[in-house]
Amino acid sequence: MDYQSWIEGIDGLASLYSFDILPDGSFSEIRLMAVNKQNEGMLHFSPDTPEFYPGIPYRNYWMDLNFERYLYKSGSEKKSLYSYVNARGFWLKGFYIPVSAAEMGVAETDTKTVYCLYILEYADNIETDSMSQHSADVSAAVTNISIKLHEEQDFYKAMAETAAEIKQICGADRCSIFTVDKSSQKCRLINPAGVQEETLKEFAAEMECSPYEISEHWEKALELSDCLILEDLKVIEERDPLWYRSLCRHNIKNIILYEIRSKQTLVGFIWAADYDTTKMIRIKNTLELTAFLLAAVIQNHQLISRLEVKSQIDGLTQLLSRNAMNERLDKLASGETARPETLGVIFADLNGLKAVNDREGHDAGDKLLTKAAALLKIAFSDYDIYRAGGDEFVVLCPNAAEKRLVEMVSQLRRLADNTSDVNFAVGIEYCTGNYDIYRAMQEADGKMYRDKAEFYRLHPEKDRRKRSRG
Repeated sequence: MDYQSWIEGIDGLASLYSFDILPDGSFSEIRLMAVNKQNEGMLHFSPDTPEFYPGIPYRNYWMDLNFERYLYKSGSEKKSLYSYVNARGFWLKGFYIPVSAAEMGVAETDTKTVYCLYILEYADNIETDSMSQHSADVSAAVTNISIKLHEEQDFYKAMAETAAEIKQICGADRCSIFTVDKSSQKCRLINPAGVQEETLKEFAAEMECSPYEISEHWEKALELSDCLILEDLKVIEERDPLWYRSLCRHNIKNIILYEIRSKQTLVGFIWAADYDTTKMIRIKNTLELTAFLLAAVIQNHQLISRLEVKSQIDGLTQLLSRNAMNERLDKLASGETARPETLGVIFADLNGLKAVNDREGHDAGDKLLTKAAALLKIAFSDYDIYRAGGDEFVVLCPNAAEKRLVEMVSQLRRLADNTSDVNFAVGIEYCTGNYDIYRAMQEADGKMYRDKAEFYRLHPEKDRRKRSRG
């Protein structure tokens, strides 16, 4: 049979596979019989791949257990199958079509040879029509998960409820959603009971790595596939002995690991253990769509979290930002936050910053600011410190004794004296009783400017303010 001539008549990225159904009902390895010219790229995936010949073992080029499972099922049951998955940022639409041995011109023998045609289409963006081509029970399960994801405003509660729903769909003993934020290298393990920080720490210790490095282990274990749905742990034993040892320690017999990607960025995993293996295809179809829904929700949460952090934290000094300070002052003034019985307000201005910027450049000025911030963190370690402006800092010290405020300011000055370039102008206002927070801020600011004026009187060579105005 001229397999190559036959497959060139197929449009799309087409490849032809075969395997044997052995007398005992088991399957042989999968063989790659032909690839049309449109799909020749798969034969050159790596410079180390061998030269193609009809019947070469498929695993010489690739290994995807889920793809193999679909081929075996389609060919052995003579049933056309369809898959639609997000793999490494691309949406892959796969058609598995059984081809009879007679059509391939192969005579019947004791060993039954089965052929399966695979046609692949891929795109950068999702096609909603393609996602809808699933059974009613899969669609119903995904709809229910979508409702749980969006009706609960609290992100972690929504993840916990979704984990519970996936656990039920899979018939699993355990199920978690593992979120991954690559920008911060932070992870969360969320099961039906909520966020499990201690469990994640214990798991990381068993894996002899950090929580974030668990995600790297799992990416490597997937080996470019979008998921592992395993009936036993043999593959895990081969690919990741540390993970295998951890699973055995907890008497886990089978595993599901499904990656969650937003485009090409990994944002998490669905993890389930000891699932109902009789539901394997339904589970995969459900998790294909569920992973897509989860990707959007997780990415949105991470984006909002980063924006919130960015608005609350000063990027250069990592102190609290002016926005964070104004928000706190507004809440104190309005009564939304109860006013402490006493409140110390400290304004600290970095003297000489403009001279450094003018003489050495803004990079040097930035280094001076970060050094000043470090000294403030040491002196006022128990309190909130804000970068209120370019070279101006504010510290709010609720329920601190007035003597303690003076001691902390003295410590700040001593720390600065031990450097060659940091000097602060400082103003303190101590509030008790029915005080006005904004009036206290004005008083501390005024005292700070009087202290700054005294500094420049004693060090006129460092005063570039008049020069900049002239």
